[in-house]
Amino acid sequence: VQLQASGGGLVQAGDSLRLSCAASGRTFSSYNMGWFRQPPGKEREFVVFINWSTARTLPADSVKGRFTLSRDLAKNTEYLQMNSLKPEDTAVYYCARFLSGPYYYSASYDIWGQGTEVTVSS
Repeated sequence: VQLQASGGGLVQAGDSLRLSCAASGRTFSSYNMGWFRQPPGKEREFVVFINWSTARTLPADSVKGRFTLSRDLAKNTEYLQMNSLKPEDTAVYYCARFLSGPYYYSASYDIWGQGTEVTVSS
């Protein structure tokens, strides 16, 4: 499986942006997936997790109510819809395939997309 994240850009606070993560190889339906982000000068942090068998999502408190994760199995793509963006959402965003362990730990994921940069200006 290879993951390709896209959709990042420069937006203003309060705007919305949709990131995509396309998978090649095996379909998304086989794996649980997650998104992480790495703000400038900071550690990578958990954003949201999705259980592909139930479509249940588990977002971080910092994005709850603003970010939603969905999927299009026909396109083998998942989408991170980000609304009400804040300057503190500025980061490089990564999609990743969950392997095992706590879903909020980056070490629990084994395959990562290349990242897409999101910049939110105030």
